[in-house]
Amino acid sequence: MTKSNYCQGSRHEVSAIYMLMTVLFCCCLIISNLVEIKTIDIGPLTITAGVITFPIAYIINDCVVEIYGFSKARLMIWIGFAANLIVTLLLQLAIVLPGSAEWEHQEALATIFSAVPRILIASFIAFLIGSIINAAVMSRMKARNGRRHFSARAIISTVLGEGADSLIFFPIAFAGNLPATTIVSLILTQTLIKTVYEIIILPVTITTVGKIRRLEGGDTTDNPQTTTYGLFPHFKQR
Repeated sequence: MTKSNYCQGSRHEVSAIYMLMTVLFCCCLIISNLVEIKTIDIGPLTITAGVITFPIAYIINDCVVEIYGFSKARLMIWIGFAANLIVTLLLQLAIVLPGSAEWEHQEALATIFSAVPRILIASFIAFLIGSIINAAVMSRMKARNGRRHFSARAIISTVLGEGADSLIFFPIAFAGNLPATTIVSLILTQTLIKTVYEIIILPVTITTVGKIRRLEGGDTTDNPQTTTYGLFPHFKQR
């Protein structure tokens, strides 16, 4: 299969570049969750260390939708979800396993990596919905405008995707534990910071998309009439 034919849509084949981007996407998600426990003060704002890497996942999402289409982005999102879930479960297993007589850091390990079920549920739901919204907005805007206005759709999709992510995560994770005003502030602050991150790194994103497009010999523009936008693909009977 030629590069140009690949980009037009066999959903049963993926390229080496796509696989590399999927691996990087999964790494960003996993690292984000591992460092999320640390808070950072930026002037009057307090954010989590996950802000360093999590927006990169959205940038990769944008690149994949632009080149390979929505269905490949959805596949990557589900792979990221599965990888994150596996790491989380294995960390919990490592915590409960009895340590050797020489092991002196059980309390520190548990403090850092113990999963609060409520936080986990909020994180996984927010990630899935926010990522799918980001990909769907990118896909629909490209279907309308073609390759034009990439910067606009990258920023708009990030605002909506990250906004949905924060809007879902913080109320589920902290309702009843934090004042409503604090939760609203966190939602707005996180969305704003991640969007600014996207804007600052936009030249790199544009360059990356251009190079991948040349390497793959083309890109994919989804047809909104036939594309199933959602978490689950539509399986047709053969």
